[in-house]
Amino acid sequence: MPRTGWSPSMVPYGADETVCLIIDRFSPGTVYREIERTDLEAIISDLLIGQFNDPVRVVAFNTLKHWAADVSADVAVEIQSLCDIQGEPVPDHLSDFVRSYSGSNRQLTFRLAW
Repeated sequence: MPRTGWSPSMVPYGADETVCLIIDRFSPGTVYREIERTDLEAIISDLLIGQFNDPVRVVAFNTLKHWAADVSADVAVEIQSLCDIQGEPVPDHLSDFVRSYSGSNRQLTFRLAW
């Protein structure tokens, strides 16, 4: 069982590869899952189809370029936008994630009738 402050020790396979780490919550605790995808669309698709139980955070990092970033807000806004465009509600397993990261940044678009 990981102790407080523990972080997974992962290194991307490619020399210059961006890797996303999705922190997923299960009832007994938190699990770190790695997806080796660089495109945001594939990550969002995995989240929408239920590949993750209850995501808490999405972190992208690139060890060659020495950066890491919490991209949770970007992912949440994209999920909300896609659901809005499709006229579908955000799936239940993503609703807490989207609500906590998209918050007041959500912009509604209204059609004007002329």
